Parts: sequence; structure tokens; C-alpha cells
Amino acid sequence: MSDGADEILPPATIGVMGGGQLGRFFVHAAQDLGYRAWVLDPDPDSPAGRVADRHIAAAYDDHSAHDELAGGCAAVTTEFENVPTESLAYLEQRTRVRPGPDAVAPSQDRAREKGFLNDNGFATAPYVAIDDVSRFAEVPAALFPAVLKTAREGYDGKGQVRAGDVTEARQAFESLGSRPCVLEKLVPLSGEMAVVLARDAHGSVETFAAVQTVHVGGILARASLGDAEPQLSSQARATASRIAEALGYVGVLAVEFFVVDGELLVNELAPRPHNSGHLTLDAHSVSQFEYQVRTLCGLPLVPAVAHGDAVMVNLLGDLWFTAEGEREPAWPELLAMPELHLHLYGKATPRHGRKMGHFTLVGASAAVLHQRADEAFALLAARVSPEGGGSPVLPSTAAT
Repeated sequence: MSDGADEILPPATIGVMGGGQLGRFFVHAAQDLGYRAWVLDPDPDSPAGRVADRHIAAAYDDHSAHDELAGGCAAVTTEFENVPTESLAYLEQRTRVRPGPDAVAPSQDRAREKGFLNDNGFATAPYVAIDDVSRFAEVPAALFPAVLKTAREGYDGKGQVRAGDVTEARQAFESLGSRPCVLEKLVPLSGEMAVVLARDAHGSVETFAAVQTVHVGGILARASLGDAEPQLSSQARATASRIAEALGYVGVLAVEFFVVDGELLVNELAPRPHNSGHLTLDAHSVSQFEYQVRTLCGLPLVPAVAHGDAVMVNLLGDLWFTAEGEREPAWPELLAMPELHLHLYGKATPRHGRKMGHFTLVGASAAVLHQRADEAFALLAARVSPEGGGSPVLPSTAAT
């Protein structure tokens, strides 16, 4: 089906593949603009499905469900990168799909993603693609220490094992089921950054300012607007825009960077809105999710104006497990902070490491906001049971 740049206007129906919190925010953004929004997700109680105008509870590779979605939606997007590209290609023959399968495919495989980046002149950490145990004979000693990452479907630190030498790397490969992997050198980080952008079908791009990020156990703990060094932020935004152009990308794209000795290395791509961009909901005139609706429907891309500095903190399921048993965290105490915006994702069951929500603080000073974020998080973590790994830790982005 031809995918022109024609506008799709409210009250049209648009759809999203994926029912997690990213899909939930997309549905809200679509409905705020007057659209009806459908969700396809196999979980009958998915966070996005619960707020959508219609929820198709089906597998992502179910063609009959695709026919139903395409039959009711003028355009379809995705909320996570592992929707099968075959499903997107099938949908693309029946309705508008943004981003398209060719743009999504590189990010579904780490080896392919890094190859695409290097082939197009974007620097990454040194790596070797490992698809068979025999490949370890070709790994140079200088690559260690390293981290072995599964090529597909790893996220939030899952499917990753550190290795100090080639023997440990072989053992890690076996522990991961001898699946195709990427063996990546552990580079000496001085920080991490992320850029979220929107690119339309005409090639116009709007980028949010780079945010500084800190991860704990491979999961984003904190993201801040106002801490990134201006020159690096500009460089990151320009690099992210060039990556989107090289992909022929239409939609919202996130690019994560390592900062090493003042230089940027591309870490990962996310062909969708991103956890680091959640602060745009409260800190900008246009959020990443509104941009997702605009790029999908061919609406104008207006610049996103920041209301001030901002700090976003992830809230994991660990916070629900207190010494007294499982219970809701102290939301009223947080909500007494006037600069704090709380977002809970509507997930019924908390689990350790599961993203249950986030809060964002917006103000004139990133340093003050970090202090207030520490105070807010301490209110929640004070009662957490030390069983199963201790109380949650929230490192300060400002200190890295």
C-alpha cells in the first residue's frame, strides 16, 4: 500500500502494536488530539489495552488480528522494537505503518545494528559478533574485559554477562544457550546520554535536548535535562538526526550514547519512544508521545519548548515490597511536593525490577531537582524490605 505523506485527521482511528506503558502514553496522546486508539497486545489486562478504545488481545504474529487492526485503523505504530518485522510488513500492505519494517529491523539484532552504525560512519564500542563457539578463536585479547550480550530480545540488562577473558566469554556463551551474541568491549564510561527525536515523512526532524542518564543493573534509574554538557548535547542531537536519515526513519527514535573521554559512542537504538524521554510529558510543550502521533498521522512537527530543567526517576516493583509485606508506596507524601509529577502505569502485579511508574520534577535548577529527587525517592525506599537484594538505590546523575 502506498504510504504517502497525507494527513490523517481526528476523529480517525489509529493503532499501536504493544500494550505496555509506552503504548498507554501513546493512547493518551492520541485521544488528547481527538483520535480513537486501538491496541494489539496478547495480554488481556495490558496497561495500554485498558485505556484504549479497543483492545485486540492476540499474538503479535496473528494475521487475522492484523487484518482486524488494519481494517479499523488508518495507521499503525509500535511501542517496542521486537514486534516481528514480518507482522509489520503484512500490516504495511493493508494500512500505513510508521516506522516501517525496514527501519525497525536493524534494532532487533545487536550485531546487525552495530554493523549498520559502523557501515554508516557512526562510532560504537569495539565488538565481535559471535554466532558460533568457533568465533572465540578470532577474538583479540584487547577486547577484554567485555560484556557478552544476546543479539536479540535482550533489554534492561537481561541477556548480558561480563567476561574478563576468552574462557569466561565461552562459558557465558554457553550459559546464554549458545545463541547469537555480541561480545562488546567494556569501555571506561564518564557518563551516558540519550536523545529522542521525531522525523516525518518529508525528512523534517525535531530533537529533544540530550538527557544525561544513569543505569542500575542495566535498568534506567534516572534521567535529567540540564546536566548534559552543551557541546556534547549538540553533537548527540546531530548524530541522532543523521542516524534517522540513514535509516529512512519516520516516527520517534531514541539513540543512547556512551560518553568516553569526552567522545560519544552510539550504544543502542530504540525505534519508539524511550524511558529516558518520559520527562518530556511534563517538561516540554510537546511530548515524545505526541510526536509519535504527529509523525504517524502526517501532522506538523512543531518545536518542543522546555519548561525548565527536569529530573525523571524510574519506580520499580521493588518499592512495593516492604518489611510489613507487599503494599503501595507512600504516594501522598510524594504528591505533597508541588514540583513533582507522578505517573503510574496501571500494572496490577509488582515484581522486582519491573517498571511500575516514574516521577518527574521540573524547575529552574537541575542541581536542586536532583536533591528533591533524592528526598522523594527516600520517602518511598525507607520502608522497603532488605530481602532479595537490599533497598533500591538511586545514584545521582549530577555526580557522574
